[in-house]
Amino acid sequence: MRGGERAPDLADTAQIRASLAYYRSLVGAPGCEVRLHDTTLYNSIFRYDDQLLVNPHIWGQPASANPLFQLRRTNGTDWCDRYAESFEAVWNTARPWAPDCQEYHQRGQD
Repeated sequence: MRGGERAPDLADTAQIRASLAYYRSLVGAPGCEVRLHDTTLYNSIFRYDDQLLVNPHIWGQPASANPLFQLRRTNGTDWCDRYAESFEAVWNTARPWAPDCQEYHQRGQD
């Protein structure tokens, strides 16, 4: 854990479980994969081919109150590539989610 960051608590675990409930039906769908990680992130990134949805996390605000940016890969800009590289770096260290596994690590599934 980096200095100044708090340890996850039971509320975090409940929030993770609630979020995963939305994705349960997607597991096994062609072209869809859900993975879990223990990385501290400052945004959520959802990748769809050459488009990204980026939801920056604003301290003290619920996700529904935070903005959502849609980025498309275009010539002459590199914002989409920067976020895609960030996504890939975390994705490559993440572990596949098995929804039938009932044991959870504090920040996700073991």
